Amino acid sequence: MTAYRHLPTLTQLRHLIAVADHGHFGRAAEACFITQSSLSASIKELETTLGRVLIERTRRSVMITPLGEDVVGRARKAVTDVCDIVDLVAASGAVLSGPLRLGVIPTIASFLLPRVMPAVRKAYPGLKLYLHEDKTARLIEGLGGGDLDLLLMAFPYSTEGLETTVFADDPFWVAFPKGHWCADREGVSMADLKGEDLMLLGEGHCLRDHALAVGDGKGMTAGEFQASSLHTLVQMVDNGLGLTLLPKMAIDAGITRGTGVQVRPLQGKVISRQIGFAWRAASSRKDDFARLGEFFRDELAMPLSPRRKQTDKGKGIRK
Repeated sequence: MTAYRHLPTLTQLRHLIAVADHGHFGRAAEACFITQSSLSASIKELETTLGRVLIERTRRSVMITPLGEDVVGRARKAVTDVCDIVDLVAASGAVLSGPLRLGVIPTIASFLLPRVMPAVRKAYPGLKLYLHEDKTARLIEGLGGGDLDLLLMAFPYSTEGLETTVFADDPFWVAFPKGHWCADREGVSMADLKGEDLMLLGEGHCLRDHALAVGDGKGMTAGEFQASSLHTLVQMVDNGLGLTLLPKMAIDAGITRGTGVQVRPLQGKVISRQIGFAWRAASSRKDDFARLGEFFRDELAMPLSPRRKQTDKGKGIRK
């Protein structure tokens, strides 16, 4: 008969992963929604159970030991496998039912979800959707660690080891302040914008990389000013600080409403980002996720309601 062994808990493994990801006990505790003392006690219990030191602590730094790095790698897989077990059981019920932890980037969340979610709730009343908004890199970490089930994100983006489906194309438009020469054009080419400073989101936002790719080789450079959100960018444009590129999805949602900001489509080669889902290749719910992607595609292909179209004709929106 095999001797009984004390095993680490999933909670302890999650806490270890959090410390490895954040490199700081305070930030890791915040991410786990517990106190720093509770996190420290959990790690200490884990080390006691395993009989080895996994984290070297000093007053100024936290360092994972070589053994700890190996344990973290196996812990990630263990947590993900357990999450997949839960998903497998959930998938045995009705299609697209039960809890679903969806990670979504900020430049999509407030513009796409309000348009699609009412139809999702009506079509799949048994689906309990939990939303987590963050930058793409952090969301992919959460997906790989089993904290999230599905990501709603923009492509192109490196998704090695994940499966993806793209359901929408989101072209970029030029946004400029009142009185700008772009107002005299029906459309604007990238050559027209040569020499213009482009205001962008800050580092870490995938939309920044997508926007820079639009101007690659066209003589357009990133300006001095950066913003943390598209709404802030619009306000900066409205104050005459420069121009920017906005995804059509945000414009359709009325992001320029109530401002003097005007927009024009980019002419010539259409540059856009693609919108879609990403999930772990081993997920037992992959068929559900692909089905949800088809649902989003069909909903976004439908025209806006007459009331919504009228609303989008408000001040500042010229298409």
